[in-house]
Amino acid sequence: MMNRTLIVSLALAAGLCAHAITDTMTGMFNSGVRTLRVEHSSGDMFAPAVVVPGAGDRLYISFDHLADDREYLRWRAVRCDANWQPSSLAESEWLDSFNESAIETYDYSRATTVPYVHYEFKFPNDDITPAMSGNYLIQVYPENDPEDVWLQTRVMISEQSAPVVASLTSRTDVDYNREHQQLTVEVDTERAGVDDPFNDLRVVISQNGRCDNEIMVRQPLRMSGRKAVYEHQQPLIFEAGNEYRRMEVSNINYPGMGVEDIGWHAPYYHFTLQTDESRAGHAYLYDQTQNGRFVVREYNSDQSDVDADYVVVHFSLDYPELPGWMIFLDGDFTQRRFDDASRMFYNHETGRYEKALQLKQGAYNYQYLAVRPGGQRGETSVIEGDKYQTQNEYLIKVYARGTLDRTDRLIGVTRLFGAN
Repeated sequence: MMNRTLIVSLALAAGLCAHAITDTMTGMFNSGVRTLRVEHSSGDMFAPAVVVPGAGDRLYISFDHLADDREYLRWRAVRCDANWQPSSLAESEWLDSFNESAIETYDYSRATTVPYVHYEFKFPNDDITPAMSGNYLIQVYPENDPEDVWLQTRVMISEQSAPVVASLTSRTDVDYNREHQQLTVEVDTERAGVDDPFNDLRVVISQNGRCDNEIMVRQPLRMSGRKAVYEHQQPLIFEAGNEYRRMEVSNINYPGMGVEDIGWHAPYYHFTLQTDESRAGHAYLYDQTQNGRFVVREYNSDQSDVDADYVVVHFSLDYPELPGWMIFLDGDFTQRRFDDASRMFYNHETGRYEKALQLKQGAYNYQYLAVRPGGQRGETSVIEGDKYQTQNEYLIKVYARGTLDRTDRLIGVTRLFGAN
């Protein structure tokens, strides 16, 4: 019990952060904030956080604050360039209103062991509707302290003026049906106002929502009429990875998928997951996953947003210690960040990597990424393995910026699923 309590304390303390937020990744920076979600108005759980002007799109942003009472919170938008660095533009150049909006939709948890307040708001709304396409950070803060950023999340506005067509193959320039997948991308610039495709375009591609292995291609290989063609370029080759692992903690009375044991150790329910093992040396096994996403669910409720409880989930990985390497849990529930909140720690007594996290009841996808000493990119090959058959999800974003422009426009976004 002492060891378990210590692990939980470390997991909860990892949310603490200084008031000044210097990074531009999605993240939660207040120790009481949990379960940040961004959902598209289309209802498609795979839809990216992208709004198309005139299409009626909205993004619904929600989160919980572990507390008994409501806080008065506001949100604002921060315009960023294609690299998610804050833009030098004045707010008046991309916004026709004040850059703040109150969060007025909230509800209290019901009959949960952990009390919390659930908040929701939508982007854009009547208060904040950016007039330019591109990248935006949405930041939430207390109305009496705008410098105390509680959380932030990445969203985008796309013109969709440049149709994007992409294809995927496992017969790559580095191997043939083995460990990689390679993309080909075509961007039709006819209606996008791009004068010099070789210098004005930036193509950014992410795999399964990850940030660590996202790539940017700055020039097409060739032009075919007004179509910029990106093919046979090294950045377009991705490690294939493996299907995400799954677990479910929606029922406190019955072990769900991947759960070995459920116990009550005041003040929390504890879910001990089945010990995971390396899949690197195993054959590929198909599983229909959600590529790192999670769904909040309490098995006996139709209002899980306020009925689902917070429980402590214990992850363990049976794998020899890798001196110098770091092992992280990857998925939307960790905001795809490499920090103490997602890092696994090796327990010499059990011979396993372990982590305890306080999570809201639901169904979760996750995988283990290994980071080399001094590295910043997670590798799937070490624990998960790279299988060319993996049903990965790629998000392709195309930005345009002319020589006289002071900002990046987002002119096209598309998704690509599959292995071939």
